[in-house]
Amino acid sequence: MKNNPQNLLRFTAAERANHWLVAICFVLVALSGLVFFYPAFYPLSQLFGGGVWARILHPFIGLLLFAAFGLMFVKFRDLNRITATDREWLRHTRELLNGDEQGLPEAGKFNGGQKLLFWLLVACVALLLLSGIVIWRAYFSPLFPLWLIRLAAVVHAAAGAGMIALILGHIYMGIWTSESMAGMLYGQVRRPWARLHHRAWFRQMTGDDQ
Repeated sequence: MKNNPQNLLRFTAAERANHWLVAICFVLVALSGLVFFYPAFYPLSQLFGGGVWARILHPFIGLLLFAAFGLMFVKFRDLNRITATDREWLRHTRELLNGDEQGLPEAGKFNGGQKLLFWLLVACVALLLLSGIVIWRAYFSPLFPLWLIRLAAVVHAAAGAGMIALILGHIYMGIWTSESMAGMLYGQVRRPWARLHHRAWFRQMTGDDQ
């Protein structure tokens, strides 16, 4: 989608760069983490130069992911506060999946589903960071008792699996709601799309009460 003054700016260049940095870090962390999750995934270690390098790089890329996601959290946390309207929106999830958006409450810049995803990802990233520190053998593991290290390993794996599932769902919904992807690639969305899917945000951006 080329820049068009008739379109609406949905995400700035800096916001898009932040998003894609998080996405790249997530892919690298997920692939390197899967190497140690199950033996069948071990060939993925070759993407990082072998098992030793995958183990070395995984936590450092994880820290970069946390830093980049932290910037996103600071930028968007207020826009993602869940309101009564969002809870009502979430109660219409079945109709939405059936393609019926007629009964949905008006959504702001982010709808109820996007806000719920945001906070679930916040929880996963926080759990991954805290549990990752505990099991990071090179630096921190000697500081913790064995039972806590074992518990942290389980939490880390569960949070990682949960985040992978959430991101896959995020990608699917981004493709399913066709122009969402264009907004993150080019920064702009068409006004009819914004009016249909994010009516409250459309009014805020245009001053159009219709």
